[in-house]
Amino acid sequence: MWLARIDEAIAAAEQREREKRQGEERRPPTPDWIVELGIGVGRPPIEVHVGGCRMAGKRQRTISREQALAALTEGIRACVYCRPDTALGVL
Repeated sequence: MWLARIDEAIAAAEQREREKRQGEERRPPTPDWIVELGIGVGRPPIEVHVGGCRMAGKRQRTISREQALAALTEGIRACVYCRPDTALGVL
């Protein structure tokens, strides 16, 4: 009886590990640059972030390097934590 429970626990742990590994393999790549969007009509961009910045809000869009440069030169502020302006060489 105990042997069956131990075998079930091992099988469940192995299944969780396989699912975790599959999730990591299927996760989309982190974007290089993102822009955080505001609230309201048109959702204007409010802040530029380096991809993967944990300070970016939930309303965000992936942008290219050129779009990030253009946004910073147009006056959209840079995140003070991930410093995309420094990474892009705008300073």
